[in-house]
Amino acid sequence: MNSSTLTSLLRYTVSILIVCVFIFPIAWFALTSIKPISAVFNKDRVVVFDFEPTFENYEVTVLGGKKADTSQGASIGMGTSGAGAYDGRGSILSSLIIAVCSTALATVISLLAAYALSRMRFRGSQGYMQWILSQRFLPPIAIIIPLVFIFRDLGLRDTHLGLIIAHTLINIPIALLILKSFFDDVPLEVDQAAMIDGATRFQCFYLIVLPMIKGGIAATAVLCFIFSWTEFILSVFLTNSIRTVPVKITTFVTSTGSEWGYISALGTAAIIPGFIFILLVQNHLVRGLTMGAIKD
Repeated sequence: MNSSTLTSLLRYTVSILIVCVFIFPIAWFALTSIKPISAVFNKDRVVVFDFEPTFENYEVTVLGGKKADTSQGASIGMGTSGAGAYDGRGSILSSLIIAVCSTALATVISLLAAYALSRMRFRGSQGYMQWILSQRFLPPIAIIIPLVFIFRDLGLRDTHLGLIIAHTLINIPIALLILKSFFDDVPLEVDQAAMIDGATRFQCFYLIVLPMIKGGIAATAVLCFIFSWTEFILSVFLTNSIRTVPVKITTFVTSTGSEWGYISALGTAAIIPGFIFILLVQNHLVRGLTMGAIKD
């Protein structure tokens, strides 16, 4: 075995180990979601595969079944009470509405702003860009109190529209940074040639440059969707009756215990929409992540 083969083998081995480290928590989470409560709370040993799988956790959290109707409904007296306390369908729907709408809004606004910052040079443009990025560095918890009062006075608190606006605002800076880098990769001569042929600035943007950065748009949309889907602080402070998936999961943790079966079931189910969204844009996503990696 020569040195190059050994190096390649070592590289692949290390890569597989790294992937396993990152995949293990997700796999364990999914495994817990199909465990009966006796396997989850076994005090004598850690139950890995030697258990009888059950989908009652999904039946309660995803399909709206009642905990009392399941075989483990009264086995341990803990958790929340009330009809629909474990029903996560409303939370999944709310998260989908908020994530999709905020992603679309943040992407459209950032596209226009990124094109302007990339093509229209003006005094202080770099400082303006840095100021926009600084808004993303600020943690949401630092502004949550005034934000709650502002949204209350505007009638946006505990509404889907309010959360859509809030998620859009926190996603715009990072979306703007990514999209501007993609616009910068498109030569300015492309715009100039189109405008010489009679295209307006908007036609140049919409018909010429925009199709060239489809990969960048897909990559930006995926990131915005994930950030919105997993956002917790804004959702928990700006809503009462509306509960996104991360907020809903926290209600399964009470002073009497944590319902790990239901937590893992709803959490595993919550991964699926993001996974589907990535699959839909995967062709553009791969191109977007590699665009600009090689310079002439």
